[in-house]
Amino acid sequence: MKVLLRNPRRELEIEGPMVADVLLRRLDINPETVLIICDGTLVPRDTRLSDDAEVELRPVISGGAA
Repeated sequence: MKVLLRNPRRELEIEGPMVADVLLRRLDINPETVLIICDGTLVPRDTRLSDDAEVELRPVISGGAA
């Protein structure tokens, strides 16, 4: 599968299929810090990602009111 990481932007090829949570552990990414987008759709961590999936891991950005 093609995995697009942001901050810094880089692209990886990872052999699949696998569950999204396993992918995050493999890349040593805290699941609370990213959104998982598979083929353009936001998916939960228990989603099975196919070998030909295009996955984007987008950092969660939070802010507060002043």
